[in-house]
Amino acid sequence: MSEVKTFSFADLANHGSRDSLYLAVGGKVYDCTDFIDEHPGGEEVLLDEAGRDATESFEDVGHSDEAREIMYKMYVGDLKSDSTEKTKAKSASATTPKPIAAGDSADSGRLVSWIKGFF
Repeated sequence: MSEVKTFSFADLANHGSRDSLYLAVGGKVYDCTDFIDEHPGGEEVLLDEAGRDATESFEDVGHSDEAREIMYKMYVGDLKSDSTEKTKAKSASATTPKPIAAGDSADSGRLVSWIKGFF
């Protein structure tokens, strides 16, 4: 049996492009590179979360059991649970909001979360 690969947040960030797109969800890391064109929500959704812990975004959407089965096939390792590193990553992303497209409810929710972080 092979050893499970462990990814730090820095390792995950190295896979934040269309050519190498990894996401973390629930402490697991998934290689979504080959799934970009097949994602029902469009490639932009995956690219927005590329190289990051996408747990909150993934759960907010309410993915189906089928989506979770598809993810199982993309599993490449576990996300290292280092609270110091996670705090740094959250702080960096909290201060840099992504642009919001008109009518994009997923991004609107992200903006509300970002704004709430200041109050």
